[in-house]
Amino acid sequence: MLTLIRNIHRLYGIEEANKPFRAGKEMADFPYIENAWVLIRDQRIEDYGRMPDVDGQHSAHDSDRIIDAAGKIVIPAFVDSHSHLVFAASREEEFVMKIQGKTYEEIAAAGGGILNSAAKLQKMPEKELYRLALDRLQEVIALGTGALEIKSGYGLTVEDELKMLRVIKRLKNIAPIPIKATFLGAHTFPAEYKNNREGYIKLIIDEMLPAIAKEGLADFIDVFCEQGFYTPEETERIVNAGKKHGLIPKIHGNQLGNSGGVQVAVKTGALSVDHLEHMGEEEIEALKGSKTMPVGLPNCSFYLRMPYTPGRQIIEAGLPLALASDYNPGSSPSGKMGFVVSLACIQMKLLPEEVFNAVTLNAAYAMGLEKELGSISKGKFANLIITKKIPSLAWIPYSFGSEWIDKVMIKGH
Repeated sequence: MLTLIRNIHRLYGIEEANKPFRAGKEMADFPYIENAWVLIRDQRIEDYGRMPDVDGQHSAHDSDRIIDAAGKIVIPAFVDSHSHLVFAASREEEFVMKIQGKTYEEIAAAGGGILNSAAKLQKMPEKELYRLALDRLQEVIALGTGALEIKSGYGLTVEDELKMLRVIKRLKNIAPIPIKATFLGAHTFPAEYKNNREGYIKLIIDEMLPAIAKEGLADFIDVFCEQGFYTPEETERIVNAGKKHGLIPKIHGNQLGNSGGVQVAVKTGALSVDHLEHMGEEEIEALKGSKTMPVGLPNCSFYLRMPYTPGRQIIEAGLPLALASDYNPGSSPSGKMGFVVSLACIQMKLLPEEVFNAVTLNAAYAMGLEKELGSISKGKFANLIITKKIPSLAWIPYSFGSEWIDKVMIKGH
């Protein structure tokens, strides 16, 4: 199947295929071609260029399908590198508690938060959990997501963590987009282990991890390194145990304070460290020279009325930055990456170009998919968004309530 998208007003996100991410000042450049075309053979991008050159290189008559994108913008599909898409039920009762002024910690102490989601998930059959997750997956794809990471962490027992990961594996097997699975058994401590932290950590290391490895259920391992949750020492221990089973580390860190999550992420060679609502010079310096991608989650900051990841500081330090949805029922009940883009511009004061680099190429790196997705590059999957007729790239975050997507293309379809 040969597809030609022609008359593109602007084709954004053009990169050499071997570029892993953009960092520092170069994030302000989201390379584009005006009056462009892109040629897709089967699932992958074969070529692209300017319209005056298309007939000399690729005759329209040779194409099986032609899409006219006159007045429209084409960008790489979003890559969402941090989500909790598999969950049993919404938590709008906690939404009301937040309105009443209860803090994240107070809601958790009252039996809400992660333990609330765990109690509901433990009661739900795997078949129903899968059906609900599939509905959410289809929704986020329609909203422009072309790759997705999904975490466990609402099971908190051997049986239920495996149940979550099996659901993710089923989604992987049928989804048109790449999905990566993350084991987050160390999301919190179950109530029965409140006074036996060591017992639960041993359960993770001695029972959960071997069972996950035996079934090939996860790509990554994550730990919630935060005050009141897992210490840096506990985090390092669990992550290193996961590495022995071939799992790549990703760390939840610095959401509620300077928890040491950044430092342990760098020390353990984590692919990413996510949240980062609290960052100081020590954390910035730790990230310099590392291969760990800092990931901000602006939807979570918006919903919880917490500080935003200091993206401007991160970029001005010469570092890269990725952004993700944190789609989950308690602190970010939305997988709409277009809203992430708007929040990052409005609240984090990032340029539109910086934000689009953060949700495409840099986010692909945070999933280990930078060689397959995240840019308009020859040989990469044709996971693209074709906009409606809009005046500019900046109009997307500016007009945050408007529906601006015309078509979502996944692997050329």
